[in-house]
Parts: sequence; C-alpha cells; structure tokens
Amino acid sequence: MTLIVSGLAEVPAIVAKRRPSHMITLLDPASMIGTPEGLEPDRHLKLAVNDIAEPMDGLVLPQETLVHNLIRFAADWDETRPMLIHCWAGISRSTASAFVIACERSPDAAELDIAMALRAAAVHASPNRRIVALADDVMGRRGRMVDAVAAMGDYDYNLARPFEFSARHGHAG
Repeated sequence: MTLIVSGLAEVPAIVAKRRPSHMITLLDPASMIGTPEGLEPDRHLKLAVNDIAEPMDGLVLPQETLVHNLIRFAADWDETRPMLIHCWAGISRSTASAFVIACERSPDAAELDIAMALRAAAVHASPNRRIVALADDVMGRRGRMVDAVAAMGDYDYNLARPFEFSARHGHAG
C-alpha cells in the first residue's frame, strides 16, 4: 500500500506520473481545487479545512467529521494504485491524514512505529495535532497516536518535498 504525500504545487505532476486511484485534498475553502483530469470525481475527497489546531475567527477548525470522512474514504481504496494526499505545503494536514490512514490500515502495528516510519520518510512532516487527537479519540487509541506524533520531535519545513509512505505496518518507502 502506498500513500503519496505532497503539497498542492506538486499535484499535477504526481497525478500524471503516478496515476493515483484516489486523492485527498485538504485545503482552506477559498483554495479548494477541482478533480484533476484522469481521476474519477468520486475518488477525490475534498476536505475544506484550515491548518489550525485551535479555533480562530474566520478559519475552519478540523472536526471529528473530517476523521470519519478520511476513514470512510480510505476504506474504499483497494490499494492497487497509490493514494495521493495533499494540502498546501505537504507538511501538516496531509501528513496527519496519512498517519491516520496508516494507523487505521495497520491496527496491529504500534502507533509509535508508524510515526517513526513517517519521520524516516519525511523530515519535514509535522502532522496537525488536532487531526491526530481527533483520530486518536475516534479510533479508540487512548492517546497513543498523540504520544507517537509528539515523539517524532522537531521537523524542518524547509526540506518539504513529496514523499511515499507505505501504511502497511508503518514501513517507510
């Protein structure tokens, strides 16, 4: 199983080269994009959300419904082709979503192992803490997802680049 995580700017090239079967877009409402050519509209989940962890006037805070939508959408993915997950920069909302899907797909893997595989794949990954905390609650992980992301340590957003992440058992690839 391969998840490709990127920023918005890289989406057209990744769709053309890798031909993902599914795509998740996490952007603020004003920046939402249409479904790229070559991808079926029902295989493109659009989540209008800002990259925030606390309420802020005029911005869309991630809610529990976002996590339910991620899990439901990923459940229909047969893994034969990659899934592309992107946000504006490929640092926070998209890496949180990849982590959530990886945890959901690998229920027997330790959350810490998945988080460390994410860190190994992307030194710039800084999963949105609110999305992770909501998923931790929804998935009944008792704080293990939150603790695992905290254990990832510092990140370097200057090194942001598209990366692949194999969700199965937390292996980076």
